[in-house]
Amino acid sequence: MFPLFVRSLPFGLYIVMLVLEGLLPDWAPGFDVRWLYPVKAGLVTLALAVLWRHYAELRSYGLPVRHLLLSVSVGVVVLVLWVNLDASWMLLGEPGEGYNPTDEAGRLDWMLVAFRIAGAVLVVPVMEELFWRSFIQRWVQQPDFLNLHPARIGLKALLITSALFAVEHLQWLAGLIAGLAYGWLYIRTRNLWAPIIAHAVTNGALGAYVAATGQWSFW
Repeated sequence: MFPLFVRSLPFGLYIVMLVLEGLLPDWAPGFDVRWLYPVKAGLVTLALAVLWRHYAELRSYGLPVRHLLLSVSVGVVVLVLWVNLDASWMLLGEPGEGYNPTDEAGRLDWMLVAFRIAGAVLVVPVMEELFWRSFIQRWVQQPDFLNLHPARIGLKALLITSALFAVEHLQWLAGLIAGLAYGWLYIRTRNLWAPIIAHAVTNGALGAYVAATGQWSFW
């Protein structure tokens, strides 16, 4: 149970804070809920830091150049698809306003932008890839997932995990493709840092795109 717990806790904290974000406007109408994001990212970072010694799959920091380039390429491709797969039938529900870091005059609050992008690049990829790829994708293949080499993950486990990953996102089709891409990358490179880097590239590029275009619904 402990290996499951340490890979689920950071993700669980993130989900709890997402729920809290939805409830706070009714509970505390005067609170600017946007500032809950750095709190959320900070709590997840703290959990990851405390539990870091238990993540054996993250102890090898080096990636061959070819795998690094592959990871960056996958991240860019997922980003390009993500910003184009937003038709109504590709969404689970109606798109909301998203995370809008502007003030009443329409000017960007760069502190909010910095917190948002930093969390999306440095925290979310580690948290999600530990949960979805290292834990769930291997566990679906074999309950004793710590003893399963990533190269032995089969198509069924990849598809199931990617489908669940898709449901986590408003853009379900984009989420499905991202899940398949990151999951395949984990199997192909046999190194969790590869999908983490790809995920970080996608999130970082998406953050730059959103800040430049003002399409806050992608956030």
